[in-house]
Amino acid sequence: MSDNLARAPFSLDSDQFDAPTPERRGFRLVSPAPSSRARPRIFYALTSVAGIAAIIVAQLLLSVGISQGAYEISSLQSNQADLGRTAASLNEDLVRVSSPQSLAANAEGLGMVSNSNPVYLRLSDGAVLGAPSSASGSQAGAASLVPNALLTGSTPLTQLPDDAAAKAGAVAITSAPVVPAGLAAPTTR
Repeated sequence: MSDNLARAPFSLDSDQFDAPTPERRGFRLVSPAPSSRARPRIFYALTSVAGIAAIIVAQLLLSVGISQGAYEISSLQSNQADLGRTAASLNEDLVRVSSPQSLAANAEGLGMVSNSNPVYLRLSDGAVLGAPSSASGSQAGAASLVPNALLTGSTPLTQLPDDAAAKAGAVAITSAPVVPAGLAAPTTR
């Protein structure tokens, strides 16, 4: 094989290497956008300070609102404790006044006489069970009661002033309306 075809004559002509080279330009700074459209840096600073101030004010208002709610809850709990004590005291007074000894003493003070001969009425057929007789003025019924230590110092109903007895006797008793078929139920919406 021959390498005649693979060889090319090489010539060093200066015309090929003397091509004009473009002049190199110098670096220059890119100018910023026109100042009329650019916002000043102070605007961003004021906007961020105003945003932070708004957040702090909102947090303070929220804290004040929450603390006000806490004070209201504390006040309501204190009122509830006071009302609980009052309810317990009134319940104790109610138990004391509704004891059999108190009822017997008030009935006797009003002129009622206890009957030692009880008579019962059977509701199914209307029969009277027992032998009815008039009550005598004896104290046999009151003598069988054990004295109540809570009643010492309490005022019987007959010894109350007239206006207090009228108020005590004028208590309005309201009951639920009678429903002929079924149980009474509250009105709901």
